[in-house]
Order: sequence, then structure tokens, then C-alpha cells
Amino acid sequence: MIIVILKDIAFLSMISVSLAIIMVIAQKWLSNYGECKIDINGKREITVIGGNSLLSSLSDKQIFLPSACGGRGTCGACKCKVISGGGPLLPTEKPVLTAEEIAAGDIRLSCQVKVKIDIKIEIPSSIFNIRRYHAVITEIIDYTYDTKGITFKLDEGEKIDFLAGQYVQIDTLPYASVKQKVSRAYSISSKPEINDALQLIIRYVPEGICTTWVHQFLKVGDHVSLTGPYGDFFLRDTEADIIYVAGGSGKAPIKSMLEHLQVVGTNRKMTYFFGARTPKDLYLTDEMKALEKVFPDFKYEPVLSASVASDNWTGKTGFLMPYFAEAIRDPKNTEAYLCGSPGMISAVTKSLIEHGIPKDKIYYDSFG
Repeated sequence: MIIVILKDIAFLSMISVSLAIIMVIAQKWLSNYGECKIDINGKREITVIGGNSLLSSLSDKQIFLPSACGGRGTCGACKCKVISGGGPLLPTEKPVLTAEEIAAGDIRLSCQVKVKIDIKIEIPSSIFNIRRYHAVITEIIDYTYDTKGITFKLDEGEKIDFLAGQYVQIDTLPYASVKQKVSRAYSISSKPEINDALQLIIRYVPEGICTTWVHQFLKVGDHVSLTGPYGDFFLRDTEADIIYVAGGSGKAPIKSMLEHLQVVGTNRKMTYFFGARTPKDLYLTDEMKALEKVFPDFKYEPVLSASVASDNWTGKTGFLMPYFAEAIRDPKNTEAYLCGSPGMISAVTKSLIEHGIPKDKIYYDSFG
């Protein structure tokens, strides 16, 4: 009886192994799409091996679409127009597409579209200015208990040209139990006049793959790679009044803008509202207040939402929005630059519009 059972187990095991081998072979055969051509803007054609995402296929050819979430389909930054060859719209794409984009049918998430046949796409020409850079970490500053300033010195001879407010994506290295590499987006906090190095301000996110790597494993002397510059959040060259609003690591692009204006000079009226919970969440306060003596009409206004009596805080408290009225003298001639969480961006935008600032003059960089 035991022998019969053992024979049955052996037979079933052989069947399972055979099925597994067949599935592996079938998967390899089914996913072997051979060489596929990607037509870009009707002006450039590249050849790739089919089966990978459009995002990674372009990246392999040094064409870098933005992807703040690292290709997980959650940020929507890698949208592009797929004219043909992209297949049907996937359920994973719909949550980050607008109703208009879904109706148009040709706006897709490049991280979700698989290159299986020849494909024709359209992307902004500015994408071709994005490059991969290699750098060494030269400085790590602890701004607060959960926020660091990281300085990247580019390899000899490399220069990055960016606009104040734009961002880069850094690639992590494997660490501890994390074996895969990921790419995450962070705004540049240094001024564009320094083009052989850059600084990022990175706030720790519990269990975040990239921020854990930065805060617990990255050290001075480490070599990393990054791509950029990305983004249409940048300082406009006008004479309009400015309201800056930021929270947390959203200070990074505003810092870049102010340092740039310090170099080129400006007489614009500017007010900077920085939202934080408690005094321990504030950083670079002295540096920001010092700019009040540099610019003829600049005011830095930190606002705490959870300050208690023992903090001995004498500054502004509560929500940011009630303080906007005192900073706006001519709403039609005012620009706003916002950087922070989606909730903050939404609330601040609504308030600024109610105060008369045109919607098309409100620029923002939203991060989750």
C-alpha cells in the first residue's frame, strides 16, 4: 500500500514538474516578440527587443520619460501619446487618466504599455534634453529629525542645465533585503548657476524604498546615477508679484528659485509661506530670514499647525490660507508657486483663486 502511494506521489510530482517546464517554455515563446520599432514624433525611429514596457524600452535607448513612482503606474508622470501599436487601454491606467484623456484614447501610461509590435508615439521635444548623470555624494546634512540635504557632485566634465524648480530622478542601489533598484523623483534645491553639482532635500517616508536607502544607507563617497532635468514647474521670468507656498521637503524647489533670484537680482514683491506642524519641523529658517535683507520686498512666513504653549512659538499658527490676503496687493499681477502634498495644493489653489489670482498663474509641484 505504501509503495502504491509513493508511486502516485512520484507520478504527480513528475506531472507537476513537466507542467512547470511547459509553462516556462510557453511563457518564453509567447513573450518573444522579437525586434520592434518605436517611431518617435515621426522624426526618429529606434529598434528595441519587444516584451518590455514602453517606459523601460525608451530608457534603454537613453530617452527618459519622467516617472516619479518608478514605473508602478501610480503617479501618471510618464503619460505620452500612443498613436498606434499600444493595444487597448488597461485598467491599471484609468485611475490616473482624466476623463478627457480616456475619451481621446491615445494618452497612455508608458510604464503600462508593453511594446509587442511596432509602435508610434509622440513625446515633448524637451525629453531629448534629459540625460543620465553619474555623481558622488559629497555632503549629507541633517536638517531635521526626518529631513536631509544631499549634495551630488557630478563626474568630471559633466554639467546639468536646469531651470530653478525642476527635478531629477535618482536611482537607488540594492541594500539590506531590498534587491531591486528603484527610481524616485526629487526637486533640485540648489541654484542652476552651479551646474556641476546639485543638492536635493529628501524627507524620510516610513518603509519608503528610496528614502530608507537615503536616510539609513547612503553615505559620503557613494557613487550614484540620476536622470534629468524634468518638469514644467519652474520660475517664470516676469515682473509679477510672487507667493510661494511649501511644506516639508517642498522647500527644495523654492530654495532653488530664491537662490537663483539672489544671483540675477530682482525687485519683485515676494512672500513665502512655509507650513509645518511644530518648531522641530522647521529648517533653513535663518537662511530664509536672511533673504529678507537681500531682496527689497521679500517676507518669509513660517506657519505652524500643531504648535503648543511649551513651544514658545510667537509666529503664525493654524492654516496658511487666512494669511494670504495680507500678502496680495494686486491679484491679477501675482504668480503663485506651490510645492507640497496633493491635499495642501488643492486647498491652497482654491483659496488663491478665491482671492482673485488667475488659475493659469498658479504653478505647482504635487507629491504624495
